[in-house]
Amino acid sequence: MGRNVVDCPRYNWYAVYTKPKQEWRAERNLCAWGLNTFAPKIKVRLYNQTTGKTSFIVKPLFPKYIFTQIAGDDMLHKVCFTRGVHNVVSFGSKPCPVDDEIISIIMSRQDEDGFVRVGEEIHPGDKVVISEGPLRNFMGVLEGRHTGEDRVSVLLTTVSYQSRVVIGKEMLRKVA
Repeated sequence: MGRNVVDCPRYNWYAVYTKPKQEWRAERNLCAWGLNTFAPKIKVRLYNQTTGKTSFIVKPLFPKYIFTQIAGDDMLHKVCFTRGVHNVVSFGSKPCPVDDEIISIIMSRQDEDGFVRVGEEIHPGDKVVISEGPLRNFMGVLEGRHTGEDRVSVLLTTVSYQSRVVIGKEMLRKVA
């Protein structure tokens, strides 16, 4: 006979507070317990003003926090004593579950590489300002995308002169 639905434990998402810079370690160790985890990450662009070169680093979306799915109080105890974990986020002495919809929203913002997209989307026709590099503070209109998603074409407008430039889309901000 099958188990009664009332007897089946409900898996809830919980926010896990990790030790500093140990989000990945905590995630690996929780996975070793057989728990489902979610450690949202972002790709941060670093621009070297001296060389003009761009590099990217991976960072957690929420530094010192990851999420894990747990069913039952016995597993909560194990999570708290997992390497890399400081504790489970609680109010009072009771761990507080995170709404499934919040996790779903964050997951839906992931790109094909697993990085969470943050900030507003810029579309062709939007007014933009260049936020970095030698053309910083120039304004224009986003014309279109080039070679994948990383490069865009911007129609710059200045006093009595119009020019098209192709730059990295991360160097743009949408103008209200």
